Amino acid sequence: MRMRHRAGLVTAGASGMGRAGALRLAREGARVAIADRDRAATESAAEEIRAAGGEAITLVGDLRSDDFAAAIVARSADAFGQLNFLWNHVGIPGPGSIGELDMAEYDRAFDLNIRSGVVTTRAALPHLIAANGAAVLFTASTSALVGSPLSPIYSATKFGQVGLMKSLAKRYGPQQVRFNCIAPGATDTPMLREFYNREGDEEAAAVEGQITSRAGAFPLGRIATPDDIANAALFLLSSEASFITGSVLLVDGGLTA
Repeated sequence: MRMRHRAGLVTAGASGMGRAGALRLAREGARVAIADRDRAATESAAEEIRAAGGEAITLVGDLRSDDFAAAIVARSADAFGQLNFLWNHVGIPGPGSIGELDMAEYDRAFDLNIRSGVVTTRAALPHLIAANGAAVLFTASTSALVGSPLSPIYSATKFGQVGLMKSLAKRYGPQQVRFNCIAPGATDTPMLREFYNREGDEEAAAVEGQITSRAGAFPLGRIATPDDIANAALFLLSSEASFITGSVLLVDGGLTA
């Protein structure tokens, strides 16, 4: 079991890639704290872990709150007695248009996609350094490497995540804390549907049609599943990636090739 004797925190771990990742980490022996705003989904994910013999705690709240983003670290470390990994997974698509940009939505995108990860990482660093061999993962995107016509603001936040990650990898490498990003392509999650229906006026069939069309752009001929992302995240957070830091792992079915 690759994560035995390790404990950590996954933000936005109640659905989609985050949930798949939390479950995958737990199956490999990790004790997992799941932070999300959806109480029912968070409890459901934790119960699934416990039913399989794993250990999980739930942390319900809004990661736009600095107090909550920091408190979940303290609560995780208190519950487990250690913190070996942190997966800053929370994120939103953000507004799609610059011409009609709502600055409140701009702020919300940067708060969740960048600020929450900064606050949570800042709070976690003393615990991660004490672990003497810890890992931090950010969920970026292919939009962190190539511009996104669907969401320039989303792309800006993801480029920012990569820059933050690379800088932290250099700064905290001597303390044996690794920092990496995972960069999914289109993945079959509720957030993908939000990308295609941010105005809320598309029919479900039309959204699914756009997703199906998008799948044809991938050399592998499909979009990713949440488990595809979870498996890659497990690798980067495990000791198998002990000499990997400052890297962006593309899980995009060859889209950016």
